[in-house]
Amino acid sequence: MATELAAVRAVHKPWGVRDLHPWSSLDGSDDAIGELWFERAGKDARTPTLLLKLLFTSEPLSIQVHPDDTFARAMGMPNGKSEAWYILSAEPGARIGVGLTHRITPQQLSVSIRNGSITELVDWRPVAKNDVIYIPAGTIHAIGAGIVLAEIQQRSDATFRLFDFGRQRELHEDNGVAVAHPWPLRASCHPARLTPVRTALIASRHFVLERAELPEGSSWALLAEPETWILVLDGHAAIGLSAVSIGQTVFVGGDRTSIEVGAGGLTVLIAYPASRPVDSLLLALGEQSGTPMRSAAPAVPELADPPEAQGPARTQGPTRIQA
Repeated sequence: MATELAAVRAVHKPWGVRDLHPWSSLDGSDDAIGELWFERAGKDARTPTLLLKLLFTSEPLSIQVHPDDTFARAMGMPNGKSEAWYILSAEPGARIGVGLTHRITPQQLSVSIRNGSITELVDWRPVAKNDVIYIPAGTIHAIGAGIVLAEIQQRSDATFRLFDFGRQRELHEDNGVAVAHPWPLRASCHPARLTPVRTALIASRHFVLERAELPEGSSWALLAEPETWILVLDGHAAIGLSAVSIGQTVFVGGDRTSIEVGAGGLTVLIAYPASRPVDSLLLALGEQSGTPMRSAAPAVPELADPPEAQGPARTQGPTRIQA
């Protein structure tokens, strides 16, 4: 079983940035970096189910949509792509596009892709630090400029681009229309406090995303699932044998791992494949532990990837978590 500091792969994008601080010391001055992918360190390591990455935007990303598992597998892909975003920082006026403002027909969606009016149909919403957004497969979406976010997703390259803000890259009208839900997004996040230190941000069919805030000087046992990703948002700690700080990620593969928190405490995102939070994921050790703290996992509703809810449309904005 592995506990390892994740390797980082820089992905250059036309909408990326030059300066990645404080999240990374990588230099994008010669070629803008749009994404940092966290990957298993070993060349022979088993391919994970999930992909964790950071995105840095200086321009809007394309308006796009991802297929669900059924459509993706019909095309010969292993799975579709649902994802979630955690906003790390956002400039004033920064916004995301999630779903459409109202329901339209597939034919109207095709026309809007061809003439560019899809930009007026997307439901653009302001975002701020600590917002959480769940994007089920089939949701038309976009990320605006001036945002740094963490993304957890099903590991898939299945993306159909619908509009690219003049960058002249290929669009995927037919497949995009076939998989898109051309109506407002109704799925919303309902974060739930599991313990004094754990908050379940998202519990979906494909993954759970949590935020943990551990006090300085505390010691913990992480009873990891076969695939668990830990991204440091703030603070310092030793996780297993790795000393970690802001922007670094640890992969834990089904193992019991120690967490020794440094001065100032530790704030992390934890993601793993599951449909509900694991009760015994994080246990306090030593004098501060008392009895192991158990979660209230049944209180976290699973976010489904429904084709459409019944009744009139009611859009909901990003969920904001108090830091």
